[in-house]
Amino acid sequence: MANREKNKKTLLELAKLPENSCCADCGAADPDWASYTLGIFVCLNCSGTHRNLSTISRIKSIRLDFWDDELVQFMKSNGNRAAKNFYEKYVPVFYYQPQPDDCEVLREQWIRAKYERKEFTEEKTERPYTAGVYEGMLWKKGKDNGQFLERKFVLSVHDFTLKYYKEDESKGPKATISVKDLNATFQPEKIGHAHGLQITYSVDDHTRNLFVYHKNGWEIVNWFNAIRAIRHVYLKTAFPTLIPWITRSYLKEGYMEKTGPLQREPFKKRWFILDSLDRKLLYFKTQLDAIELGVVFIGSENHGYSVRECVPKGTRGNKWKCGVIVETPDRQFVFMCEQERDQREWVEALKTVISKPMINKP
Repeated sequence: MANREKNKKTLLELAKLPENSCCADCGAADPDWASYTLGIFVCLNCSGTHRNLSTISRIKSIRLDFWDDELVQFMKSNGNRAAKNFYEKYVPVFYYQPQPDDCEVLREQWIRAKYERKEFTEEKTERPYTAGVYEGMLWKKGKDNGQFLERKFVLSVHDFTLKYYKEDESKGPKATISVKDLNATFQPEKIGHAHGLQITYSVDDHTRNLFVYHKNGWEIVNWFNAIRAIRHVYLKTAFPTLIPWITRSYLKEGYMEKTGPLQREPFKKRWFILDSLDRKLLYFKTQLDAIELGVVFIGSENHGYSVRECVPKGTRGNKWKCGVIVETPDRQFVFMCEQERDQREWVEALKTVISKPMINKP
Protein backbone atom coordinates (compact mmCIF):
# COMPACT_ATOMS: atom_id res chain seq x y z
CA MET A 1 0.00 0.00 0.00
CA ALA A 2 2.81 2.39 0.86
CA ASN A 3 4.44 1.79 -2.53
CA ARG A 4 1.11 2.40 -4.28
CA GLU A 5 0.70 5.77 -2.55
CA LYS A 6 4.30 6.63 -3.34
CA ASN A 7 3.78 5.95 -7.05
CA LYS A 8 0.54 7.92 -7.06
CA LYS A 9 2.31 10.89 -5.48
CA THR A 10 5.10 10.65 -8.06
CA LEU A 11 2.60 10.64 -10.94
CA LEU A 12 0.74 13.63 -9.55
CA GLU A 13 4.03 15.50 -9.21
CA LEU A 14 4.96 14.60 -12.79
CA ALA A 15 1.57 15.85 -14.01
CA LYS A 16 2.16 19.22 -12.32
CA LEU A 17 5.43 19.85 -14.15
CA PRO A 18 5.01 22.68 -16.71
CA GLU A 19 5.64 20.35 -19.67
CA ASN A 20 2.95 17.91 -18.47
CA SER A 21 0.40 20.28 -16.92
CA CYS A 22 -1.73 20.42 -20.09
CA CYS A 23 -3.14 17.58 -22.19
CA ALA A 24 -0.60 16.38 -24.76
CA ASP A 25 -3.26 16.41 -27.49
CA CYS A 26 -5.69 19.31 -26.95
CA GLY A 27 -3.99 21.47 -24.32
CA ALA A 28 -6.68 21.11 -21.64
CA ALA A 29 -5.37 21.99 -18.19
CA ASP A 30 -4.67 19.49 -15.41
CA PRO A 31 -4.83 16.13 -17.21
CA ASP A 32 -5.84 13.23 -14.94
CA TRP A 33 -5.09 10.39 -17.36
CA ALA A 34 -1.95 8.99 -18.92
CA SER A 35 -0.93 6.68 -21.74
CA TYR A 36 1.59 4.33 -20.18
CA THR A 37 2.71 3.07 -23.60
CA LEU A 38 3.32 6.54 -25.08
CA GLY A 39 4.43 8.19 -21.85
CA ILE A 40 2.04 11.17 -22.09
CA PHE A 41 -0.54 12.87 -19.86
CA VAL A 42 -3.96 13.51 -21.42
CA CYS A 43 -7.41 14.82 -20.47
CA LEU A 44 -10.57 12.76 -20.07
CA ASN A 45 -11.91 13.61 -23.55
CA CYS A 46 -8.71 12.68 -25.37
CA SER A 47 -8.29 9.55 -23.27
CA GLY A 48 -11.43 8.17 -24.95
CA THR A 49 -9.76 8.27 -28.36
CA HIS A 50 -6.62 6.68 -26.95
CA ARG A 51 -8.73 3.79 -25.64
CA ASN A 52 -9.76 3.11 -29.24
CA LEU A 53 -6.07 2.77 -30.18
CA SER A 54 -5.41 -0.10 -27.80
CA THR A 55 -2.58 -1.56 -29.89
CA ILE A 56 -0.73 1.76 -29.66
CA SER A 57 -1.91 3.50 -26.50
CA ARG A 58 -2.99 2.07 -23.15
CA ILE A 59 -4.69 4.39 -20.67
CA LYS A 60 -4.76 4.61 -16.88
CA SER A 61 -6.04 7.17 -14.39
CA ILE A 62 -3.16 8.76 -12.49
CA ARG A 63 -5.39 9.03 -9.41
CA LEU A 64 -7.52 5.89 -9.35
CA ASP A 65 -5.58 3.08 -11.08
CA PHE A 66 -2.69 0.98 -9.81
CA TRP A 67 0.74 1.83 -11.24
CA ASP A 68 3.76 -0.40 -10.74
CA ASP A 69 7.29 0.92 -10.45
CA GLU A 70 8.21 0.09 -14.04
CA LEU A 71 5.37 2.10 -15.53
CA VAL A 72 6.03 5.07 -13.28
CA GLN A 73 9.67 5.03 -14.32
CA PHE A 74 8.59 4.97 -17.98
CA MET A 75 6.43 8.06 -17.43
CA LYS A 76 9.38 9.81 -15.71
CA SER A 77 11.64 8.98 -18.66
CA ASN A 78 9.19 10.33 -21.25
CA GLY A 79 6.42 12.90 -20.81
CA ASN A 80 4.56 15.32 -23.05
CA ARG A 81 7.57 17.32 -24.18
CA ALA A 82 9.48 14.27 -25.43
CA ALA A 83 6.38 12.99 -27.24
CA LYS A 84 5.77 16.38 -28.85
CA ASN A 85 9.36 16.56 -30.08
CA PHE A 86 8.97 13.18 -31.77
CA TYR A 87 5.33 12.89 -32.89
CA GLU A 88 4.85 16.58 -33.82
CA LYS A 89 8.28 17.33 -35.24
CA TYR A 90 7.08 18.14 -38.76
CA VAL A 91 3.50 19.39 -38.30
CA PRO A 92 2.77 21.79 -41.20
CA VAL A 93 2.25 25.37 -40.09
CA PHE A 94 -1.30 25.41 -41.47
CA TYR A 95 -2.37 22.08 -39.92
CA TYR A 96 -5.10 22.66 -37.35
CA GLN A 97 -4.21 21.51 -33.84
CA PRO A 98 -7.37 21.05 -31.74
CA GLN A 99 -8.22 23.06 -28.65
CA PRO A 100 -10.11 21.74 -25.59
CA ASP A 101 -13.53 22.89 -26.84
CA ASP A 102 -13.16 21.56 -30.39
CA CYS A 103 -15.41 18.81 -31.73
CA GLU A 104 -14.62 15.12 -31.37
CA VAL A 105 -13.66 14.44 -35.01
CA LEU A 106 -10.90 17.08 -34.90
CA ARG A 107 -9.44 15.64 -31.69
CA GLU A 108 -9.73 12.06 -32.88
CA GLN A 109 -8.06 12.62 -36.24
CA TRP A 110 -5.28 14.71 -34.69
CA ILE A 111 -4.53 11.88 -32.26
CA ARG A 112 -4.68 9.24 -35.00
CA ALA A 113 -2.50 11.36 -37.29
CA LYS A 114 0.17 11.63 -34.60
CA TYR A 115 0.32 8.18 -33.05
CA GLU A 116 -1.38 5.80 -35.49
CA ARG A 117 -0.39 7.19 -38.90
CA LYS A 118 2.72 9.04 -37.65
CA GLU A 119 2.16 11.77 -40.21
CA PHE A 120 4.53 14.25 -38.61
CA THR A 121 7.57 12.19 -37.58
CA GLU A 122 9.29 12.60 -40.95
CA GLU A 123 9.74 15.62 -43.19
CA LYS A 124 7.42 14.66 -46.03
CA THR A 125 7.25 16.91 -49.05
CA GLU A 126 3.68 15.94 -49.86
CA ARG A 127 0.65 14.81 -47.88
CA PRO A 128 -2.91 14.30 -49.21
CA TYR A 129 -3.93 17.81 -48.13
CA THR A 130 -0.80 19.47 -49.55
CA ALA A 131 -0.89 18.05 -53.08
CA GLY A 132 -2.12 21.32 -54.63
CA VAL A 133 -5.36 19.71 -55.82
CA TYR A 134 -7.80 17.94 -53.51
CA GLU A 135 -10.99 16.44 -54.88
CA GLY A 136 -13.68 14.03 -53.84
CA MET A 137 -17.33 13.58 -52.95
CA LEU A 138 -19.03 15.40 -50.09
CA TRP A 139 -22.63 15.31 -48.94
CA LYS A 140 -24.00 18.83 -49.46
CA LYS A 141 -27.24 20.31 -48.12
CA GLY A 142 -29.59 21.42 -50.88
CA LYS A 143 -30.68 25.06 -50.79
CA ASP A 144 -34.37 24.36 -51.47
CA ASN A 145 -35.43 21.00 -50.03
CA GLY A 146 -32.81 20.71 -47.30
CA GLN A 147 -31.75 17.20 -48.33
CA PHE A 148 -28.08 16.22 -48.39
CA LEU A 149 -26.89 15.00 -51.79
CA GLU A 150 -23.48 13.75 -52.89
CA ARG A 151 -21.58 16.32 -54.90
CA LYS A 152 -18.07 16.41 -56.34
CA PHE A 153 -15.80 19.11 -54.92
CA VAL A 154 -12.44 20.20 -56.34
CA LEU A 155 -10.00 22.44 -54.44
CA SER A 156 -7.11 23.76 -56.51
CA VAL A 157 -4.06 25.86 -55.69
CA HIS A 158 -3.53 26.59 -59.39
CA ASP A 159 -6.38 29.10 -59.58
CA PHE A 160 -7.10 29.37 -55.81
CA THR A 161 -10.66 28.10 -56.13
CA LEU A 162 -13.07 25.60 -54.65
CA LYS A 163 -15.53 24.23 -57.21
CA TYR A 164 -18.45 21.87 -56.82
CA TYR A 165 -20.47 20.04 -59.45
CA LYS A 166 -23.96 18.61 -59.82
CA GLU A 167 -24.61 15.18 -61.36
CA ASP A 168 -23.63 16.16 -64.91
CA GLU A 169 -20.04 17.40 -64.66
CA SER A 170 -19.93 18.14 -68.40
CA LYS A 171 -21.99 21.27 -67.74
CA GLY A 172 -19.19 22.71 -65.66
CA PRO A 173 -19.13 23.59 -61.97
CA LYS A 174 -22.29 24.68 -60.16
CA ALA A 175 -20.17 27.22 -58.29
CA THR A 176 -16.60 28.50 -58.42
CA ILE A 177 -15.53 29.97 -55.10
CA SER A 178 -12.41 32.08 -54.59
CA VAL A 179 -10.34 31.12 -51.57
CA LYS A 180 -9.76 34.81 -50.83
CA ASP A 181 -12.73 35.02 -48.45
CA LEU A 182 -13.23 31.31 -47.89
CA ASN A 183 -13.74 30.03 -44.35
CA ALA A 184 -14.44 26.59 -42.95
CA THR A 185 -15.53 25.63 -39.44
CA PHE A 186 -16.85 22.40 -37.96
CA GLN A 187 -20.52 22.60 -36.95
CA PRO A 188 -21.63 19.05 -36.01
CA GLU A 189 -24.57 20.09 -33.81
CA LYS A 190 -25.92 22.63 -36.27
CA ILE A 191 -25.62 20.32 -39.28
CA GLY A 192 -26.76 17.22 -37.38
CA HIS A 193 -23.76 15.08 -38.30
CA ALA A 194 -20.59 14.37 -36.29
CA HIS A 195 -18.49 15.35 -39.34
CA GLY A 196 -20.48 18.44 -40.33
CA LEU A 197 -18.46 21.27 -41.89
CA GLN A 198 -19.72 24.78 -42.68
CA ILE A 199 -18.02 26.50 -45.63
CA THR A 200 -18.59 30.25 -45.86
CA TYR A 201 -17.66 32.64 -48.66
CA SER A 202 -18.62 35.99 -50.18
CA VAL A 203 -20.50 36.68 -53.41
CA ASP A 204 -21.19 40.28 -54.41
CA ASP A 205 -20.69 41.45 -50.81
CA HIS A 206 -23.16 38.86 -49.50
CA THR A 207 -22.30 35.88 -47.32
CA ARG A 208 -23.09 32.38 -48.56
CA ASN A 209 -22.99 29.11 -46.61
CA LEU A 210 -22.43 25.55 -47.75
CA PHE A 211 -23.18 22.76 -45.28
CA VAL A 212 -21.36 19.51 -46.01
CA TYR A 213 -20.17 16.32 -44.37
CA HIS A 214 -18.33 13.12 -45.17
CA LYS A 215 -19.04 9.77 -43.58
CA ASN A 216 -15.33 9.25 -42.94
CA GLY A 217 -13.77 11.38 -40.21
CA TRP A 218 -10.27 11.19 -41.68
CA GLU A 219 -11.58 12.43 -45.05
CA ILE A 220 -13.52 15.44 -43.71
CA VAL A 221 -10.53 16.55 -41.60
CA ASN A 222 -8.33 16.19 -44.70
CA TRP A 223 -10.74 18.51 -46.53
CA PHE A 224 -10.54 20.98 -43.66
CA ASN A 225 -6.73 20.98 -43.68
CA ALA A 226 -6.62 21.09 -47.49
CA ILE A 227 -8.66 24.31 -47.30
CA ARG A 228 -6.27 25.65 -44.67
CA ALA A 229 -3.27 24.65 -46.81
CA ILE A 230 -4.47 26.51 -49.91
CA ARG A 231 -5.55 29.50 -47.82
CA HIS A 232 -2.08 29.59 -46.30
CA VAL A 233 -0.41 29.61 -49.72
CA TYR A 234 -2.76 32.37 -50.90
CA LEU A 235 -2.39 34.58 -47.84
CA LYS A 236 1.38 34.09 -47.64
CA THR A 237 1.61 35.62 -51.11
CA ALA A 238 -1.16 38.21 -51.03
CA PHE A 239 -1.91 39.18 -47.40
CA PRO A 240 0.69 37.75 -44.98
CA THR A 241 -0.72 39.71 -42.03
CA LEU A 242 -3.89 37.59 -42.21
CA ILE A 243 -2.13 34.21 -41.92
CA PRO A 244 -3.29 33.77 -38.28
CA TRP A 245 -6.85 33.69 -39.66
CA ILE A 246 -6.39 30.92 -42.24
CA THR A 247 -9.71 29.63 -40.97
CA ARG A 248 -11.56 30.82 -37.91
CA SER A 249 -14.40 29.89 -35.61
CA TYR A 250 -17.06 32.51 -35.11
CA LEU A 251 -17.06 34.40 -31.84
CA LYS A 252 -20.75 33.77 -31.10
CA GLU A 253 -23.76 32.15 -32.78
CA GLY A 254 -27.37 31.74 -31.76
CA TYR A 255 -30.96 32.89 -32.07
CA MET A 256 -32.13 36.37 -31.14
CA GLU A 257 -35.25 38.33 -32.00
CA LYS A 258 -34.80 41.42 -34.15
CA THR A 259 -36.99 44.42 -34.93
CA GLY A 260 -36.81 46.98 -37.73
CA PRO A 261 -35.21 50.45 -37.86
CA LEU A 262 -38.28 52.23 -36.46
CA GLN A 263 -38.43 49.80 -33.51
CA ARG A 264 -42.21 49.60 -33.99
CA GLU A 265 -42.03 46.65 -36.37
CA PRO A 266 -42.83 43.20 -34.91
CA PHE A 267 -39.83 41.23 -33.68
CA LYS A 268 -38.77 38.23 -35.75
CA LYS A 269 -36.61 35.32 -34.65
CA ARG A 270 -33.32 35.16 -36.55
CA TRP A 271 -30.07 33.15 -36.40
CA PHE A 272 -27.09 35.43 -35.74
CA ILE A 273 -23.37 34.89 -36.38
CA LEU A 274 -20.74 37.27 -35.03
CA ASP A 275 -17.59 37.27 -37.17
CA SER A 276 -14.93 39.12 -35.19
CA LEU A 277 -12.41 39.32 -38.05
CA ASP A 278 -14.75 41.00 -40.52
CA ARG A 279 -16.57 42.80 -37.68
CA LYS A 280 -19.93 41.61 -39.00
CA LEU A 281 -23.07 40.53 -37.18
CA LEU A 282 -24.80 38.40 -39.82
CA TYR A 283 -28.36 37.21 -39.51
CA PHE A 284 -30.26 34.43 -41.24
CA LYS A 285 -33.83 33.15 -41.11
CA THR A 286 -32.64 29.78 -39.77
CA GLN A 287 -29.28 28.36 -38.72
CA LEU A 288 -28.99 26.31 -41.94
CA ASP A 289 -29.83 29.05 -44.43
CA ALA A 290 -27.46 29.40 -47.37
CA ILE A 291 -27.82 33.18 -47.79
CA GLU A 292 -27.83 35.96 -45.20
CA LEU A 293 -30.85 38.21 -44.72
CA GLY A 294 -28.72 41.10 -43.61
CA VAL A 295 -25.61 42.26 -41.79
CA VAL A 296 -24.76 44.79 -39.08
CA PHE A 297 -21.24 46.19 -39.18
CA ILE A 298 -19.70 46.36 -35.70
CA GLY A 299 -17.14 49.15 -35.52
CA SER A 300 -14.99 50.26 -32.61
CA GLU A 301 -15.77 52.31 -29.53
CA ASN A 302 -13.69 55.18 -30.92
CA HIS A 303 -16.00 55.30 -33.94
CA GLY A 304 -19.20 55.60 -31.91
CA TYR A 305 -20.21 51.95 -31.41
CA SER A 306 -21.42 50.54 -28.11
CA VAL A 307 -23.52 47.73 -26.67
CA ARG A 308 -25.52 47.31 -23.47
CA GLU A 309 -28.21 45.24 -21.83
CA CYS A 310 -31.69 46.72 -21.74
CA VAL A 311 -35.34 46.12 -20.96
CA PRO A 312 -37.09 47.85 -23.87
CA LYS A 313 -40.59 49.19 -23.32
CA GLY A 314 -43.41 49.34 -25.82
CA THR A 315 -42.02 46.59 -28.06
CA ARG A 316 -44.35 44.47 -30.19
CA GLY A 317 -44.31 40.81 -31.12
CA ASN A 318 -41.32 39.77 -29.01
CA LYS A 319 -41.60 36.52 -27.06
CA TRP A 320 -38.26 37.05 -25.34
CA LYS A 321 -37.58 39.78 -22.77
CA CYS A 322 -33.79 40.02 -22.34
CA GLY A 323 -32.78 42.95 -24.50
CA VAL A 324 -29.49 43.93 -26.16
CA ILE A 325 -29.01 47.38 -27.69
CA VAL A 326 -26.23 48.04 -30.21
CA GLU A 327 -25.57 51.72 -30.90
CA THR A 328 -23.96 52.68 -34.22
CA PRO A 329 -23.35 56.14 -35.72
CA ASP A 330 -26.34 55.61 -38.01
CA ARG A 331 -28.98 53.85 -35.90
CA GLN A 332 -29.84 51.85 -32.83
CA PHE A 333 -30.39 48.09 -33.12
CA VAL A 334 -32.56 46.26 -30.60
CA PHE A 335 -32.35 42.49 -30.13
CA MET A 336 -34.08 40.15 -27.70
CA CYS A 337 -32.55 37.05 -26.10
CA GLU A 338 -34.45 34.13 -24.61
CA GLN A 339 -32.46 33.96 -21.37
CA GLU A 340 -30.28 36.27 -19.29
CA ARG A 341 -27.31 33.99 -19.91
CA ASP A 342 -27.69 34.48 -23.69
CA GLN A 343 -28.02 38.21 -23.13
CA ARG A 344 -24.78 38.37 -21.11
CA GLU A 345 -22.89 36.25 -23.65
CA TRP A 346 -23.99 38.38 -26.61
CA VAL A 347 -23.12 41.63 -24.80
CA GLU A 348 -19.71 40.24 -23.82
CA ALA A 349 -18.98 38.99 -27.36
CA LEU A 350 -20.03 42.28 -28.95
CA LYS A 351 -17.96 44.25 -26.43
CA THR A 352 -14.95 42.14 -27.40
CA VAL A 353 -15.29 43.27 -31.02
CA ILE A 354 -16.11 46.89 -30.19
CA SER A 355 -13.11 47.17 -27.85
CA LYS A 356 -10.67 46.21 -30.61
CA PRO A 357 -9.30 48.93 -32.90
CA MET A 358 -10.40 48.77 -36.53
CA ILE A 359 -7.75 47.63 -39.00
CA ASN A 360 -7.68 47.90 -42.77
CA LYS A 361 -8.47 44.39 -43.99
CA PRO A 362 -7.76 43.69 -47.69
